[in-house]
Amino acid sequence: MMPVLEAVPNLSFGRDTALLERCVELVAGEGAEVLDYSSDPDHNRSVLTFIGAPPRVESAAVALARWAAGAIDLRDHTGVHPRVGALDVLPFVPLAGLDMTDAVRSARRVGARIAEEVGIPVYFYGEASTPPRRRLADLRRGGFEALVADAHSGSGETRRTAPDLTPGIRVHPTAGVVCVGARPLLLAWNIDVEGLEMAALKRISAELRGSRGGIPGLQTLGLELPGQGRMQISMNLEDAGRRDAFSVFRRIEERVEVEGGRLAGTEIIGMCPDELVARAGADRLATLDRTPPKVLSSRVAEHRVARIAKVAGRVLEAARASVDPIPAALNDELTRLSEELSSSREQDETG
Repeated sequence: MMPVLEAVPNLSFGRDTALLERCVELVAGEGAEVLDYSSDPDHNRSVLTFIGAPPRVESAAVALARWAAGAIDLRDHTGVHPRVGALDVLPFVPLAGLDMTDAVRSARRVGARIAEEVGIPVYFYGEASTPPRRRLADLRRGGFEALVADAHSGSGETRRTAPDLTPGIRVHPTAGVVCVGARPLLLAWNIDVEGLEMAALKRISAELRGSRGGIPGLQTLGLELPGQGRMQISMNLEDAGRRDAFSVFRRIEERVEVEGGRLAGTEIIGMCPDELVARAGADRLATLDRTPPKVLSSRVAEHRVARIAKVAGRVLEAARASVDPIPAALNDELTRLSEELSSSREQDETG
């Protein structure tokens, strides 16, 4: 089976579309396919989703880390979302033809390259850490400013575990650190809330958080987006393919309504697991989505067809360019394969 690896880098900028376009160009230039990208000015954060053969995805991730180290200065960065790095979070997700062991290997190879070639310390998290399942929340507590304070502690001891990989420093002076992980599919989901005070929103968010005894696998933040006049519960639902995401939505809705508020809109960051789309199509969530869900499985299928078509085309060209004549039957089959794959790809693109 043709292997497909996903990367979902989170970068600490969100107010300059030209920077986001540059990131998309960098990834495409390394041969990976960008499925989705978005920015938010209040979060001051951008998220890309790209897939491809593992070597291509790994090279694209390192290229992004190198660019971010030169383009983003965290000393001047402000935003409502926690961050510890210019390239803040870099998770790898195994899709077709891969398992978690493969994603961990990719994460560790990329982490080593970032430390050695880019000169930024690396923390591993999720399945890539030792022992596994180190939490991002623990690494990002206090943000970049706490990292710098810990690194310059006069006592010789710091409150934070040292980076897993370091080029001789605990924190880069402008780019911070990079958190590199491996994980299953995750649903990144924001829900806008109206009619509540911020204190109530934060209380609801804390009560629902899995680490506080709320919903297992749910990470939440209650945030105010002053530039947009919005309040939201920003959340990640871990291992989304094995959880009932829509029941999470209903529980949040019930809790908000008890406090006298209402849900005003939802947005999915990145790609959407199939299970959520199936439920949303038959329930009220569909009326709250600001943008249509971007279904991961269909995009992965399109990506694999396109890659196979390219390989078949190269085989056909090489065979026709050979000195020896191609048997007529083989030439016919190669031509038919190339045409069928091209036709399949066109159908997928026109939907």
